[in-house]
Formats: sequence, C-alpha cells, structure tokens
Amino acid sequence: MVKFLKPNKAVILLQGRFAGHKAVIVKNFDDGTRDRAYGHCLVAGVAKYPSKVIRKDSAKKQAKKSRVKAFIKVVNYNHIMPTRYTLDVDLKEVVSADALVSRDKKVTACKEIKGKFEERFKTGKNRWFFSKLRYLVLGLVIHGTISCSIFTLQHGRLRNGLDMLRRPSFIALSQT
Repeated sequence: MVKFLKPNKAVILLQGRFAGHKAVIVKNFDDGTRDRAYGHCLVAGVAKYPSKVIRKDSAKKQAKKSRVKAFIKVVNYNHIMPTRYTLDVDLKEVVSADALVSRDKKVTACKEIKGKFEERFKTGKNRWFFSKLRYLVLGLVIHGTISCSIFTLQHGRLRNGLDMLRRPSFIALSQT
C-alpha cells in the first residue's frame, strides 16, 4: 500500500472540536504506538482563520486581521481527509509528541506554530490553507432514509439546488 499521509501534507479534520479546520501533518505513526495501537498522526492546524483585509484598513487593523490562532492535536487516520496540497513549513523542530505532555509545552509550541503560520500567510503563499471552508450540508428524506448532498455557498446563496429548499421533503441537517 502506498503511504500518502506524509509530513507537510495538508488535511481537513473531520471529527472533534476542530472538525472542518485545516491542518498540516507534522509526524505520522503508521503502525501506531504502545498508547495508541492504531495509525495516527500529530497535526498542527489553524484554529482561527485570518479575516479579510481591505485596502482602506489602517496598518494596525491589517495586523489585527492577519492574526492566526493555531492548535496541536494527535488524530486518528480515520478522522482526517487528505488534500492535494502541501505546506512547506518546517514544524518538526517546533512540535514533537512531548509537547502534548504538559500544558506549558503545548502553549509554547502553539505560539511558535502561530508565528510560523503568520509568516507564511503574510508571504501570500498557500492561500487555500488560510481560508475557511464554506459548505452547507443538506439532506433529502426519501422513504425514511437520509441521503446527503453538499452545496457550496457563494455570496450567501446556494450555487445549485435552490428550488429543492422549497420542497417539504428537503431538510437542512447542519450549517458550517
């Protein structure tokens, strides 16, 4: 089997507090460890995305809108979705598995990751990584079963399927 979950690979978290957030793999454990017998990886991700900066904003306001908040987490492979993107940020010396042992180490590691992410954001590279996911998950009820469809939001409206919302059998499951 080909190993495609490698360090610096951008992924989307599917479960937990940071579900729907983007992260980058720092270290992977394909065979598991003694504590976690399943395949998992150490990820560093974006907890709070930077806001949109417009031309009329002052320098102080631009600096405030360009802030990024980071997180560190150990995640099961089943709870991440790999993407085609990679992030060329070297986080190996900043983050290790020992950083999650105590609260102090985790906070300092998050601050260092935040600095690296903000540097990367200000260079203008990897713009996809620093933008929020915008999806609306809708379900269609047919004979008691639910099938889900994903529609993208553009300018506050659904890109396709507006007429389906008027039907009584179409219900909204969740909005993110």
